[in-house]
Amino acid sequence: MKIQVVTYSNTWPAMYQSESEQISTILGDNLVAIYHIGSTSVPGLQAKPIIDIMPVVRNITAVDAHNNAFEKLGYECMGEFGMPGRRYFRKGAETRTHQIHIFEEANQVDITRHLAVRDYLRTHQDAANAYGELKAKLATEYPDDIDGYCDGKDAFVKEMEREAIRWKKVN
Repeated sequence: MKIQVVTYSNTWPAMYQSESEQISTILGDNLVAIYHIGSTSVPGLQAKPIIDIMPVVRNITAVDAHNNAFEKLGYECMGEFGMPGRRYFRKGAETRTHQIHIFEEANQVDITRHLAVRDYLRTHQDAANAYGELKAKLATEYPDDIDGYCDGKDAFVKEMEREAIRWKKVN
């Protein structure tokens, strides 16, 4: 998969909305909330053009019964995919368009972390600009190496997450 970071697109919120409606239908009464997260949820932020969606459910294991419905929407069901307590789905093999990260409502650590980073970047333009510039630089340096790209932003992201969580606690 080619790593591409692009300027913010005003189409991303509508893409999230359309997909979230279909996801909400699949998850039904198990769904507590659904959020647009990740870089495409931050107006003005450069990003890989992949919509990240975070549904929060009452029962995470009940999600597995809906794998066929997600597959019919074009998703690949990846299970926990390296993060215990999560269900991860991705759409678009070589040209990924969407990723779903489902957490159980009891998993406040991961839910809070994702929302804190999103909200922090939405309200701290300097951090958003620095993050976007770093991602664009890494995409140029590692266009075919997702591990190199991720490793290159790891320290920045971890520090930003810590700062975002501290900020969220007082706001």
